[in-house]
Amino acid sequence: MTDGRHRLAVIGAGPAGLAASLAAAARGIHVTLIDSAAAAGGQFYRRPASGLGARRPRALHHQWRTWERLEQGLAAHLETGTIEHMTDHHVWLVERAGATTTGAGATITGAGPQGTGHDTFAEHGHTTAPAARPGFTVHALLGPLQERSVTVRADAVLLATGGYEKVLPFPGWTLPGVVTAGGAQAMLKGGLVVPGRTAVVAGTGPLLLPVATGLAAAGVEIAALVESADPRAFVRRAGALAAQPGKLVEGARYAVQLVRHRVPFVWSHTVVEAHGEERLEAVTVAALGPDGRVRTGTERRLPCDTLAVGHGMIPHTDLAEALGCRIDGLRVEVDEEQRTDVPGVWAAGEATGIGGSALSLAEGHIAGRSIAARLSGAEPDPRAVARAVKSRTRMRTFFAALDTVYAPPAHWADQVTDDTVVCRCEEVTGGRVREAVADLGAGDVRTVKLLTRAGMGWCQGRMCEPAVAGLVGCEQTSARRLLARPVPLGVLARAGTDGDDGTPGPGSSPARE
Repeated sequence: MTDGRHRLAVIGAGPAGLAASLAAAARGIHVTLIDSAAAAGGQFYRRPASGLGARRPRALHHQWRTWERLEQGLAAHLETGTIEHMTDHHVWLVERAGATTTGAGATITGAGPQGTGHDTFAEHGHTTAPAARPGFTVHALLGPLQERSVTVRADAVLLATGGYEKVLPFPGWTLPGVVTAGGAQAMLKGGLVVPGRTAVVAGTGPLLLPVATGLAAAGVEIAALVESADPRAFVRRAGALAAQPGKLVEGARYAVQLVRHRVPFVWSHTVVEAHGEERLEAVTVAALGPDGRVRTGTERRLPCDTLAVGHGMIPHTDLAEALGCRIDGLRVEVDEEQRTDVPGVWAAGEATGIGGSALSLAEGHIAGRSIAARLSGAEPDPRAVARAVKSRTRMRTFFAALDTVYAPPAHWADQVTDDTVVCRCEEVTGGRVREAVADLGAGDVRTVKLLTRAGMGWCQGRMCEPAVAGLVGCEQTSARRLLARPVPLGVLARAGTDGDDGTPGPGSSPARE
């Protein structure tokens, strides 16, 4: 780019990334929207490919009008060139300059590896002076093969990287036919296919409702919706939950659909084992006591060929951690403008805490306006985002209450037998993890990793860390990784050269100036 406009790289084209891109682009910022998917929308607005000829794609969504507005806004900015959308680009690293000088003569000093820029200026480690050019270099692997890397240079970065499902193991969970709840939903939304004919949907969390109703509407027989939460927990948090009547109405609609499709809804139960030889044939579920332990004698077997199971979501924080952003628990810490403590880096959506699409849209809009103002050397107008801030506050309060209701059973690890595989990449069993704790003195996930290789595989512990932490009896903490995804050695060898790989992909350039 040589037109003098400020440049923003938005990583993630889900609700938060789209809302931020539209808000920033509408105020004169050139936005490069980078996403690993083939189309914008993220998991929430995932749609079938046009070649599938879906006649009513909106049938799989309950906020289709919102998506249409986002899609139309994106199309308008793509036409004018204020937004450039890089699809099928998988970001593996974001680098930032250590200290650079802005066009106005002010100097912005980058924070150190542990976020030492926090509180160095303004109230949150940021300045109102125009941002340095270029302040950040985004490295992304191109296409399905991910064998070449391209770079994008920007003055500021918004991390809208979303979240991923929490997976907790149990005997038989590696059988073909056992999928995550989100995976089953993605198959239906994106491919118009279902994972089987008879399904059990189980685990905990609000995602189970649209998964069960979506599969049922597609013709799958739902043997049971098995929710481990205690319905009395909803009563205890009734006040906080009632503050969002729209969400209650949404839940009521799902309940009506469950009744219409005659889906048995089982509260305070959990899956204790999946059965089958070559693939899934049945699951055993059991009732949970008030202490979260399985009640002996309540087990019952449900024949099925599919188990869609999920236990909530975990924020994607790899890129934020590599940049040195402060992490609060498992989420990226941000201020009222969605700024991290690293100057020039904003975060919005599920990366800052799991809260659904409405919260992501509000956070993205706030971040986009903040970025546009800060890059121009101005203070954001709080009146312009008052509605979004109010929505953000309400939704954060609602989901904080919901988190206390939807929690995995307190003693889920008791059901993990010694021969149950916990880390699928390295085939580490529950017995080996327990041996590392009892016999070798491991007291945290990292030590177990060193002693057993749990978490050293392709996913780098993203899938098994919650399980390992549960077996160890420690809190799951964020695991700082240098790279956000596996990268070919050839790409690493060329990293830092102009354009990295030198060959741009469709709609991208090796180095953007």
